[in-house]
Amino acid sequence: MNDLGFYYTHRWNSIQRRIIFIISLLIVLAQYLFADSPIQMDAKLEASLEELSNVRKGIAKEKLPMVKGLNALEDEVMDVRLEHQKIMRQLDSRNFDLNNLRADIKSRKGEKNYISNLLVEYTRNFETRLHIAELDQYEEVVKSATLAPDNSNLSAEAIFVKQTGLVEASIQRLQDIVGGNTFSGTSAGEDGLVKQGNFIMLGPIALFASEDGALAGIAEQRLGSLEPTVLPFSDPLNTALVQATVAAKSGGFPFDPSLGNARKIEETKETFKEHIQKGGIVAYVILGMFVLCVGVAIVKWIQLSLVPKPSEKAVQPVLRAMLVNDHEKAVAEIKNIKGPTGQMLAVGIEHIDESKDLVEEVMYEEMLTTRMSVNKLTPVLAVCASTAPLMGLLGTVTGIINTFKLITVFGSGDVKTLSGGISEALITTELGLVVAISALVLYAFLSRKAKSITDNMEQVAILFMNRATRAAPEPA
Repeated sequence: MNDLGFYYTHRWNSIQRRIIFIISLLIVLAQYLFADSPIQMDAKLEASLEELSNVRKGIAKEKLPMVKGLNALEDEVMDVRLEHQKIMRQLDSRNFDLNNLRADIKSRKGEKNYISNLLVEYTRNFETRLHIAELDQYEEVVKSATLAPDNSNLSAEAIFVKQTGLVEASIQRLQDIVGGNTFSGTSAGEDGLVKQGNFIMLGPIALFASEDGALAGIAEQRLGSLEPTVLPFSDPLNTALVQATVAAKSGGFPFDPSLGNARKIEETKETFKEHIQKGGIVAYVILGMFVLCVGVAIVKWIQLSLVPKPSEKAVQPVLRAMLVNDHEKAVAEIKNIKGPTGQMLAVGIEHIDESKDLVEEVMYEEMLTTRMSVNKLTPVLAVCASTAPLMGLLGTVTGIINTFKLITVFGSGDVKTLSGGISEALITTELGLVVAISALVLYAFLSRKAKSITDNMEQVAILFMNRATRAAPEPA
């Protein structure tokens, strides 16, 4: 429309230029004709004016339609502009709506991906939460939901349907096991024989009874077994109760509130013999050291307990006799004192007429003999106390070496396979410390008891020499 208005404006300007050209031409003609006679000039002037009038009439006659056309075109341009503005407003509105729609689609895609990831995670967790007796029952739906995201031939809707199918199955499972769910299957006994029978799932508990009635109990998963393992009851009444409940699909059954943990803890308990066997050869060596220590301790305790220690009251008659220089009476009193103390005093009274240093030497010699006797075998305890931890360390190193050998053969996936070397490493250390602590305590106790005997002899010897030194010399 703007081009059309420009066209009419250009045409009007062209007409004006023509008019000006004609007027200029007339002026020139007038000047040319001015030299003519006045009559001719008037005639020409009238002719020119008439021509001018005709031109003006023609211009006026053409101008009106052109103005009307121009106005019509301007009105049409205005309408077109208004229509253009309306369309632009609609376009802006639609672009805004389109951006909002794109943002909403992006948000929905994020929610879809989030829900899809949740469903994948739920599928993975659902399979691990199933009881081993239920694996065959839900194998198909779990497999379908697990493989669906990786199947490029399935649409997103089909994948979602398969995943939600698993969710529906899990909800139905929860509803079933609340009141008890029965289904057939196979299970193995403790002897490893697989039998056909029926299960009852009630919460996390699975009861099984074989069709031949030979196997009944609680079904659990055992490491390394692909079949549920039935743990029989020690009480025949509980076994009969489970068989009746499975057969009738209703009734009671023995319930373990610890969900099998009590049984597992009970299975971890072992006898002393089994504990020692896990330690290997080194454990037996350490146990032999312990037996040796206990034997030596018992022998030494009996020996030291049988050694008489005279009291101060029993020694006083000898000391009084020595104080008055009555050697014969002292000898008679010494005969009443038993044990190494009496022998020491007897040796001392035999050499009483000798010098003081000699008497002290012979009595000290007797005391050294007694000390060697009472301390005999006690170094065995000290040696065991220092050697037992080293033997435990040896067992630890041996157990670790065996563990690494098993890892080389079987890998690190099966912990039960590695338990032998780990048990050997830990048990030998434990036994070594137990023997070392016990031997050290026994050594300290017996050494203290032996030292009390020699200390008593030393005290009596000092009292004897003091009395002998203060005694008056015999008359000539």
